[in-house]
Amino acid sequence: MADTDTTTATRPTQGAAQGSVEAGLDALEAPATNRPPLRQTVVHKILPPLIAVALVLVVWQALISLKIVDDPAKLPSPADVGREFENAWLEGRLLGYIWTSVSRGLLGFLLALAIGTPLGLLVARVKFVRAAVKPVLSGLQSLPSVAWVPPAVIWLGLDNSMMYAVILLGAVPSIAGGLVSGIDQVPPLFLRAGRTMGATGLRGAWHIVLPAALPGYLAGLKQGWAFSWRSLMAAEIIASSPDLGIGLGALLENGRNASSMAMVFEAILLILFVGVAVDLLVFSPLERRVLRSRGLLVKG
Repeated sequence: MADTDTTTATRPTQGAAQGSVEAGLDALEAPATNRPPLRQTVVHKILPPLIAVALVLVVWQALISLKIVDDPAKLPSPADVGREFENAWLEGRLLGYIWTSVSRGLLGFLLALAIGTPLGLLVARVKFVRAAVKPVLSGLQSLPSVAWVPPAVIWLGLDNSMMYAVILLGAVPSIAGGLVSGIDQVPPLFLRAGRTMGATGLRGAWHIVLPAALPGYLAGLKQGWAFSWRSLMAAEIIASSPDLGIGLGALLENGRNASSMAMVFEAILLILFVGVAVDLLVFSPLERRVLRSRGLLVKG
């Protein structure tokens, strides 16, 4: 009788313990939805880059004030560069510089995406194509983008098609190579499970291969954008023409021709700003979302 009472009393306790364990596992699997407080966001994400920029400006101004570099033709002061920005803004030229380059860069990157993605799938899934094309992709990635500018000018002339050709030659190998690397890292079990459920051919590529290879593919996209942006800047610096408008690369070249270091620094800062902005606004959120969906990043 005592044993029966003990067993009866133990069962609710075991059920409660099992329920608490299941609740704990559910809590671990459930995504965190609470946003971090504003103060934490400011301290950890906004304040550090602001401090870094402030330190750069302090060191920059110190080089001028302490006469370490006393030649404005070599290093203009932050105030001189600021006045260059102000003049370009007041004259309505600043946004034009940015839009001319950004519109070309984004369109060229989208074209590279449309070409590089199927090319990467083909190289990763067809052995003959892989053996023939993958070494070429690796070689193209190591080739400086500026090397494509002279032949592109000769072949296509000084127009936007030349710009896009240089962007494609710089970005497509990186996008295709990133997708190939991502597919190579897909566990074979995923592919066998997909074939068992009938996901073969294009269906298997869309529903199994691409989602599983997404981290590597995203890394290739980031590298592809970096290559396309650098390729575009090289093309705008070397192949300048009134018909092409004035982008950030042409602005940099105009500053060199005019011996205006303030304009040169203006162009450099704008090029850097666009590159950082695209990474922060496009690729970093995508990367966080992909990592969080795989349990590799804890929200907040």
